[in-house]
This record gives sequence, C-alpha cells and structure tokens, in this order.
Amino acid sequence: MLTYNPGSLGGVAALASGSRDTIEEAHMQLARFPRVRLAHLPTPLEAMPNLGRLLGGPTLYVKRDDCTGLATGGNKTRKLEFLMAEALQCGADTVVTQGATQSNHVRQTAAAACRLGLTCEVLLERRVTTMGPGYETTGNVLLDELFGARHEFRPAGGDMNAEAEALANAISARGGRPYVIPGGGSNPVGALGYVQCALELVSQATDTGIPIDWVVHATGSTGTQAGLVAGLQAINSGIRVMGISVKAPRAEQEANVYRLLERVNQHLGAPSVAPGAVMVNSDYVGPGYGQPTPEMVEAVTLVARHEGLLLDPVYSGKGMAGLIGLVRQGFFEPGQNVVFLHTGGSAALFAYESLFVG
Repeated sequence: MLTYNPGSLGGVAALASGSRDTIEEAHMQLARFPRVRLAHLPTPLEAMPNLGRLLGGPTLYVKRDDCTGLATGGNKTRKLEFLMAEALQCGADTVVTQGATQSNHVRQTAAAACRLGLTCEVLLERRVTTMGPGYETTGNVLLDELFGARHEFRPAGGDMNAEAEALANAISARGGRPYVIPGGGSNPVGALGYVQCALELVSQATDTGIPIDWVVHATGSTGTQAGLVAGLQAINSGIRVMGISVKAPRAEQEANVYRLLERVNQHLGAPSVAPGAVMVNSDYVGPGYGQPTPEMVEAVTLVARHEGLLLDPVYSGKGMAGLIGLVRQGFFEPGQNVVFLHTGGSAALFAYESLFVG
C-alpha cells in the first residue's frame, strides 16, 4: 500500500492567542501539507433563532458543513482534501475504503475519486439489518453506485480496516496502486481537514463578532473531533468541544478521540494537550450505531420544521438530539453561544423513510 509523509508542521503550538495574525500563521503552517480543493469553503455559519426560541437557554448557531458541495456535502469532504492529495502524491490509481452500509464517508470518497480520475473500491459493513431490504439499495448506496464505486458487503463485527488492507493487497497483486483510507477518513492526515475547519470557524466568529463558547457535533470515527480540538487548542481559542457519541460509551469514545488527537498533534509537530480537552456525551446512542431513537426522530423533525434544515438519522440527527437534550437539562449557561457542527448526511434519510412518513 502507498503512504506519504509530508513532514512536520512545526511551530503551530507556539502561536499566540486571539489575533488574526495567529489564525493566518496557522493557515500558513497547514499549507505545508498537500491538499486538493474539493469543498466549497468557507461553509456558512448561521443563526438558528427559531430553534433557540423554542428551546430557551443559549444562543444557537449552525456551522453548515452539510454545504461542502461534494456529492450533497458533508464533513468527510474536508478530510478528503488532505487524504486524496496524499493518494495523488503516492501515485495511486485506486482508493480503497470502508464504512457502514449508509456511509456518508464512502459516498464522498467515491465522488472525490470520480473528480480526480481514480478508481474507488469500498467495503460496506452490515451494521444495521432492521430497516428493510431497501436499506442496502437506496440513500447513500444508490449514490455510491451512481459514482461507479465497486462495493462488497461484509457482516457486522469484523475488523473492517483489516479487510480494506486485504482488499488493497489483492489490488496490488493484480498490478494496481491502491491507497487505503480508513473508515471515516479518520487518521492524522484526514483530521487536518478539521484543524483547518477550526481555524475557519474562529475566523468567521472574529469577523462577525460572535464569541463562541461551545461547539457540539456527532462523534463516531473520531477524526472530526480530534481535528477540531487540535486546531482550537493550537490557537488557544478557549472554545470547548462536546462530541455526541453515535456508537461508543463515553469513556471508550473519549479514549478513542484522545488517541487520535495525540497522533494529530504529533503529525503537526505540536505538543500534547490534556485529556480533559476531549469531552463526549454518550446518552443519545440508543440501541447502537445507526439504530433509530425517539430523540433522533424528534431532533430531525424539529430542525426541519423550525429551521428548514435536513439532518441525517445516523450522525447529525443524534448529534442534534444531544444538543437539544443538553439545552433542556440546563447544561449550557444563559447567554452562551453554542455552534452545532452539521456534518451532513441527509441522503441517508431515504433509507430511514418509514421513521418520518406519516
């Protein structure tokens, strides 16, 4: 398999707090890493006044990473800008990745491969088997097919990254040049996309005069949260990040995020941060990954009807359920500004049609 090491991003941890020069210097340091432009950036930072009035409590905003543009958008596009650049640097002709049946990551990877003239081969894990036969043919799977990705299904519970490596070995054996992207694009290279997002968000907040107190988002494969925390810590922003777990218990998810955060900081040439920088709430997972919950259905419906925004049933729906629950519990202080990072995924709604029709 192909790998590429672009070197260290030294000096990012030494940046002073709060100034535009600090943010600009961090952007310049990130520019040392190879990147291809796939996303529509910056994504909007918008108020959610109707939902805020409905819930009371803090002032709510949404960072619209559902608007990244590639294949209906989503957070994986930011990661793929760095991952696909590394694949091209390595001379790959094929990208190999894996995810759950309705994987947003697989859909965006397949589209990125089309954009860059690469073949895409994917493995889909049958983590959800209770949503009917259409679950494996509609939503993201339909888009995977449209983008020409070659896919195979695997039963739940296996080591999917190991399966992807095995597939890559088979491609190599027949003369191909595969580049393996882990599930969710969540490794130190992919997480650079959310280091960049952290800088973008702080720049927007500075330009609009919005002092952000919290960022809340769905956390699964850990790359989004690890990148955000790394970026926000690097510029001493003081913004706290709360990940709403979509699959793992709190302690396990916090450990997983922190492990990747340490690797991201090593990749950046930055020092470690305290484990307390990683915060996860796992009260909204429900029966398991991709399994519906009443709170998720309520969140998707409330945001659609009060803000005209589409969430997804697997990630952003549960992430928003967590935000709504925390507001109702009084977790946030009155007057605080809370940003929900919308990670996209609305194409998966069609695979969960029965939950919302009627």
